[in-house]
Amino acid sequence: MVGTMAMQLPFIRASRMARPSPHLVGEPCADDEVLLDAPDARLSPALVAAARGDHLPAASLLLATRVASEWERRDRYVTRLAAFARSRPEWLDAWLAIAPQDPDALLVGAQLAVDRAWQSPARAELLREVSPLITAAARGDQRDPVPWRLALDHARGAQAGHTYFEELWAAAVRRAPHHYGCHVAALRYLASSWHGSHRECFDFADRAAQDAPPGALVQALPLRAAFGYLTDGCGPEVPRDRLDAAADRAIALSPRLPAHDPWPARMRNLLLFVLVRLERWPDAVEQLRLNGPYATSFPWDQVSDDPLGHFLRVCEDVRSAVAGDPSWHPRSERGGRVRPGDH
Repeated sequence: MVGTMAMQLPFIRASRMARPSPHLVGEPCADDEVLLDAPDARLSPALVAAARGDHLPAASLLLATRVASEWERRDRYVTRLAAFARSRPEWLDAWLAIAPQDPDALLVGAQLAVDRAWQSPARAELLREVSPLITAAARGDQRDPVPWRLALDHARGAQAGHTYFEELWAAAVRRAPHHYGCHVAALRYLASSWHGSHRECFDFADRAAQDAPPGALVQALPLRAAFGYLTDGCGPEVPRDRLDAAADRAIALSPRLPAHDPWPARMRNLLLFVLVRLERWPDAVEQLRLNGPYATSFPWDQVSDDPLGHFLRVCEDVRSAVAGDPSWHPRSERGGRVRPGDH
């Protein structure tokens, strides 16, 4: 097994380093019962309170994740809270005013600043200006890998060089060798730096997954590499068996995560996307069963302006394919047909 602490990005030199579904198994949810980006039972009260201008539940939630080293959930919660603060920032402003050195408030504030800069045509310049906010968040708790995930995303947007990115990556994996968010950030940096380098992305993702515990979200990193390949349309061809292996690894992970729960819905939606592209219909039906009524904007927002509607159409397509509807033809996410031998 390759130790993740020693695992290297391909450009690094060798010397460096919610509510349950009411439906029976296999029974589809009605369209009006499907929920888009539903928060889990821990995040929901924090969002409701934030809508009232009360930051205390969010503060308690993030403190609890930091104390318990729940880094995957902390990462997800920070991202969702920052997204909420883009349109309703009053609660976060009040939190930072009351506790300007709170590492949790600083982290949400830094995520919000990066999100805002990312949407600007002057992205690279604006991202450089928010670097001090990320630095402050990273100093808040030396154990926390989430500021380093944010720093990795920031480096990609700011078009940072490989040497600087290497330093950030080493700091991130020292804190949490198998943190999914940091690995996704590294994978995306690699894909953007070496556009079309899908084999290198798969190599990186496979090494990370092989070294991770069976129930770790990093097991789904090859699936993320497969998604990148299937939606990119450039670079050398990746063998079909490598795409299937990435899907198989995520399929093995899925039953280890709660069924009919918002928390793993993002991974299962991504897995459904890839399975549909590979026309693996029985496997797609099983993921729909485990997923329940939870749709997530990603990955469907990458191929449609209506992610919920697209998810519902995909569900219909999967059921039609399994039922053997002779009038039905599988559609790819780009509008063309995808056959099992295409990749």
